[in-house]
Amino acid sequence: MFAFMPIGFKMGDFQNNITIIGAGSIGTALGNIIARKRDKEIYLYSIEKDVVDSINNKRLNFKYFPNIKLAKFLKASSDPEILKDADIVFLAIPSIVTVDYILEHRNYLKKNAILLNLAKGFSREQNTITESLSDKISNPVCAFKGPTFARELIQKLPTAFTLGSKNPEHFALFQEIFKDTPVHIDFSTDVKGVELLSILKNIYAIAMGIVDAHFNSPNLRFLFLTRAFNEMKQILVRYGGNPETMFNYCGYGDFTLTALNDLSRNRTLGLLIGKGFFVNDISDKVVLEGKIAVSIFCDEISKTTSPNCHYPIMSELYKIFNGNYDISRFVNKVINN
Repeated sequence: MFAFMPIGFKMGDFQNNITIIGAGSIGTALGNIIARKRDKEIYLYSIEKDVVDSINNKRLNFKYFPNIKLAKFLKASSDPEILKDADIVFLAIPSIVTVDYILEHRNYLKKNAILLNLAKGFSREQNTITESLSDKISNPVCAFKGPTFARELIQKLPTAFTLGSKNPEHFALFQEIFKDTPVHIDFSTDVKGVELLSILKNIYAIAMGIVDAHFNSPNLRFLFLTRAFNEMKQILVRYGGNPETMFNYCGYGDFTLTALNDLSRNRTLGLLIGKGFFVNDISDKVVLEGKIAVSIFCDEISKTTSPNCHYPIMSELYKIFNGNYDISRFVNKVINN
C-alpha cells in the first residue's frame, strides 16, 4: 500500500523538514548538498555520538569527510524525536537493518512523511526494502538510486539519481528540492525495478572485476558488459520489473559506474577474486551487498529452473562463493555458455 499526498498538498510543506537517517558518507554528502541552498536545518540521525558532536561543534564529519567543511544548516542528532518533525526521511543505513529500524521507530513518523530508501540490498525477509516497508507501514515509500559516489557528490560534482515512486507528484516535489544543486533526477513508477537494479548491479560489478583482473582487453570487457547487462534485464523482467527502467539512471548509469570504476567495493571484490586474493572473511570486514544477493537470487531461481541455463554469470558467481572453483575458467565458462 502506498499513501498518496492529500488534496491541498503544497510542495513547501514537504521540503521544510528533512531528516536523513544515517550520517555515513552518502547521508552526509546528500544532506550537505541540500543544506547548502536552505536557510533551515536538515538533520542527520546517527547513533555515533562522536560523529554527531563533530558535525554540530566543528561542522566536520571527521569519520568520513574530515577535510570538508559542512553547510551551516546541516545538523546531527542521536535523538529519534527529530523524526517527529520530518516531512521527508531519507534512509541511508545498511539494507539489512533498514526495515527493522523503521518498524522500531514508526511511532515517531508523521502519518504522511515520505520515506526514500537509498540502501542497495535486500531486507532480512529477502524482499526489496520498499516492498517490506510498504507491507508494514502506511507511509509512502520511494526508492532513490543512481550512479553516485559520495565523495564526488560532496565535492558538488554533477550527480544523478532515479526517484522510484507510485505517485508521479513526488517527482515535481523532489525536482524542487534539488533545484539549483548538482543533483539531477529522473523518474520511474517501477519502484520494484529501481530497487532490483540497485541490487543486481552489485552482482554484475563483481563479475566485471573478475574479468578485468584476468584480461586487459577492451574487446572482452565490453563483450562481457553487454552479456551482463542483458542478463540483468532478464532477471529484472522475471521478477516483475519494467525493462525500460534499465535506461534510467538507476539502471545503465549505476551499473556501469559500479562495474567499471575502482572506487566500487563490489568491483574491487571481483578484482580480488580474479587475482586469487579472495578469502571468506573479506565479507566480515566490508559490506559487500553483491555477494549476499547472489545467494538470494540463485536460491530463489533454482526453485523453478537452473540458473546455469539462463543466467550463466550469476550461476558461476554462486559457485565461486559456495565451494572450490578454478577462477581461471570463469570467463570461458560464461562466454561459451
